Amino acid sequence: MERTQIQLTKEQLKKLKELSLNRNESMASLIRNAIDQFLLSGKHDISVLYRKAKSVVGKYKTTKPDISVDHDRYLSEDFKS
Repeated sequence: MERTQIQLTKEQLKKLKELSLNRNESMASLIRNAIDQFLLSGKHDISVLYRKAKSVVGKYKTTKPDISVDHDRYLSEDFKS
């Protein structure tokens, strides 16, 4: 294994320490497992994200012809009600 150094926020470190104690597992092991899950998820691969975004293009219909231009206004109106 290679040694590396990372910086965490106080809250991240606190939660990581708690999890480490609760699971009786080292913080290093928890971090390695989290990185493995992240790498396996494909969320770091921009091409995967583009494919997911493209899969919804044209999937939904609207009666509002300006929805792509005024989407913020429509969202704020919906959240008010």
